[in-house]
Amino acid sequence: MQRLKLFLPLITFAAIAIFFYTMVSRIDQGEYNPQDLPSALINKPFPSFSLAKLEDLTVSLQQKDLLGNITLVNVWATWCPSCHVEHGYLNYLFSEKDMIIVGVNYKDKAPAAQRWLQTKGNPYRFNIFDPDGILGLDLGVTGAPETYVLDHRGFVRFRYQGPLNEMVWQDKFQALIEQLQQEQLAYNGRGSR
Repeated sequence: MQRLKLFLPLITFAAIAIFFYTMVSRIDQGEYNPQDLPSALINKPFPSFSLAKLEDLTVSLQQKDLLGNITLVNVWATWCPSCHVEHGYLNYLFSEKDMIIVGVNYKDKAPAAQRWLQTKGNPYRFNIFDPDGILGLDLGVTGAPETYVLDHRGFVRFRYQGPLNEMVWQDKFQALIEQLQQEQLAYNGRGSR
């Protein structure tokens, strides 16, 4: 028993090394992408909330404010280095692709976030101010940035963790957005009869 205790650190190290080797191999072979995290919210309504609007903290926003359009909900913060990298692409999506983007300013300070939008540009229709991470918890946010795609009914259709760029947009978002646009046209066509 005493000898086993001597080898316990070595056995633990070997087990951890095997785990990491297996994960790296799966990533290299394309079997696992850490950015494709599943979400329990897929095909379910965006969580209910009542939080302040970052741009005017006296205004309260709710789930109903997300209905009616295909919307990207982007979780961001000023303390997030990847959010700095991503922000220019969000400005592009807003100005060049006419995407509706709603921000969730996550575990941040309002003055810093407001300055960010003034200096870097504001691609968001509005920002939900989530200083305590309450909405983030309901969304299952593991870190910023994360982006959710909502259909016109406010249902979560996709979740992506990591910064958006053109390659990610083409690979993960473009076809889904086009599909949702077709679904919305069909839905609107039924409603107008």
